[in-house]
Amino acid sequence: MAMQDTEKYSPSTSLQFEEKVPDVLVSEAVGPKFTVERLFRRVTAQLSQWGLEVNGIVPIPLEERTDPRLYQMFMVWFSANANILILSAGTVGPAFYGLGIKDSLLIILVVDIVTCAFPAFFAVFGPKLGTRAMVQSRFSWGYYGAIIPSVLNVLSMQGYLILNAIIGGQTLAGVSTHLNASLGIVIIGIISLAVSTSSTSVYETVIWIPNVIAFIVMLGVGGKNLVNAPLSSPLPLDTATILTFGATLTATNVSWSTVTPDYGVYHNAKASSWRIFIYAYLGFLLASMPAHMLGAAFTAASVSVPAWKAGLGDGNDVGGLIAAILAPTGRFGKFMLVLTALTAPSACAPTMYTVCTSFMTIAPIFAKIPRFVIATISTAILIPVAIVGSTRFYTTFVDIQSLIGYWLAPFCAIVLTEHFVFRRGPWSSYDVLEAWDKPQHPNLPRGYAAAVTLAISIGLIVVCMQQAWWTGPVARKGTGDVGMLVGFVGSVAVYLCARWLEKRWTKTR
Repeated sequence: MAMQDTEKYSPSTSLQFEEKVPDVLVSEAVGPKFTVERLFRRVTAQLSQWGLEVNGIVPIPLEERTDPRLYQMFMVWFSANANILILSAGTVGPAFYGLGIKDSLLIILVVDIVTCAFPAFFAVFGPKLGTRAMVQSRFSWGYYGAIIPSVLNVLSMQGYLILNAIIGGQTLAGVSTHLNASLGIVIIGIISLAVSTSSTSVYETVIWIPNVIAFIVMLGVGGKNLVNAPLSSPLPLDTATILTFGATLTATNVSWSTVTPDYGVYHNAKASSWRIFIYAYLGFLLASMPAHMLGAAFTAASVSVPAWKAGLGDGNDVGGLIAAILAPTGRFGKFMLVLTALTAPSACAPTMYTVCTSFMTIAPIFAKIPRFVIATISTAILIPVAIVGSTRFYTTFVDIQSLIGYWLAPFCAIVLTEHFVFRRGPWSSYDVLEAWDKPQHPNLPRGYAAAVTLAISIGLIVVCMQQAWWTGPVARKGTGDVGMLVGFVGSVAVYLCARWLEKRWTKTR
């Protein structure tokens, strides 16, 4: 998937695309000797003729990064966040941590304003370097060291796909008694697969509309019940609860940092970094904050509205809650429910695309696998896991979000420290086209500094994290889950020292 109406074909590790890529691929696939690679080439050629995007992970040259439509940076991230998955992240405060409306909204306000800046800045890397996020990570983690974040990113993004399929499936199940969450998950998974392997600029431009309409209708129909919701938490609010809920929201926003560079690789490389940042930042903030707040408000109010409480069930059916809120509107509400459920792929599609590019970055042999094959395997995995996880949504949600956030803290710290301190900002210092696939290139770190930083940060995170299955000694003292915060700050300090030593002992820049 890419944000272009007419996609140019770029070379990949296994498929050397030119202007007439399908003809080249078909001719190479035809021959007396049958091989799996020839078959993949032929199938890929046919898919490209049907309009499917087939690009690999090779960086895009400067002369091809000319798309002036920077507004797409706003639209794709607004669409990806103006949906029910992001709304469900806000419900965690009242449902899982027992927060009231006022407490939840204040935490959401502060966290979203600060943390939406992370994926927005990483979005700048796409047009400026013309490379995908995990390939770009080689310029701070090293060629071999970047395998670590690539593997972790595949697992993390797969986790997000599972969560999105659960929410979409539950919402679709609220339409009719003939549908259940399991069937809904299968439908959402298949639609996400179809969308993620296609060129979807038009899709991402308009798919936010039914979600925004549904949110407005929900507010109009159910807003009168919000006044009866508890403004403050029923229990005394402590710092630990604030930080732990904040960490969950932070993970929701920051996790996009390993996705956003993938969607700007064809956009104008000469555009102002600030323009790119602002477009992406507003796309995240203007979608995430209202969705988070609506989720928190309606969930907090559900304790005083029997129909909403029944829809939410034991707290694990966000789709049921949405169905209960829209129920007074009758058939129109069910129509909106269907549209809202079927727009779940607006977040699934970019996530699945990044699963594929991250998997390709792990090893050269994986880069030879066509992306549609990886996407199909990803879908085959997420559907059964989502069906199992749908019975315990909040536990699944919090566990996945927290684990994602923990490793993203050192990842972001390492990449940003490398960029601002050691490369001092100029994009030309990366020399991406020459160095991206050469392990010994002097412009690629050896990866020792990043590996040491990650190892030390894990030690810091473990003593500061707070989960159902483990609470570190620092968190036990009442600090709450500060694993992400400590992991980020600690990683900056460790990487500064470790990278300085690495540069002295090696010939890398």
